[in-house]
Amino acid sequence: MSDEVKDAGLVAMISSILGGNKRADHVAPPPLAEVPPIVPADPVEPVERSRSDAAAAKAERAPDAAPAATRPAEPPEPIATTRDGKRLLPAEAIADLVLGELRKLENFPSSGVSVTVYGYRHWNAMLTFAPFSTSFQNATRFRQAVPDLVFKLRRFVELEI
Repeated sequence: MSDEVKDAGLVAMISSILGGNKRADHVAPPPLAEVPPIVPADPVEPVERSRSDAAAAKAERAPDAAPAATRPAEPPEPIATTRDGKRLLPAEAIADLVLGELRKLENFPSSGVSVTVYGYRHWNAMLTFAPFSTSFQNATRFRQAVPDLVFKLRRFVELEI
């Protein structure tokens, strides 16, 4: 990030703290995709095969071998949904969805951004940026995009309490 952008960010921060009237010019938020968000499923972590698993696999291949003790596969947890078909997700999962959608925007910082999901029925999201993670103008643009994104996500996702 250039020194000019850092200086502009510092001036804007100091001005807002001291009650200055410097406001960011209204910047139109970028258009959001009309595609419903992809809700991450429970990630399946690769399981390392231990020596006993390898021995059990060899025993299964042998036609005359005694049946090896195998553990039954656990069925996946059912996806919690509401009566109207929305997925029930915890606040952390919704924050990951919002962050994932925002990362698709141009010049969105790769680190230094925090999304907080709050509320109940009509949940909302708040963006906070670490110092020097982005410029003041870009932060304003990203914050202006959040209400539209939240409105679209509310059609598919409900906050789990």
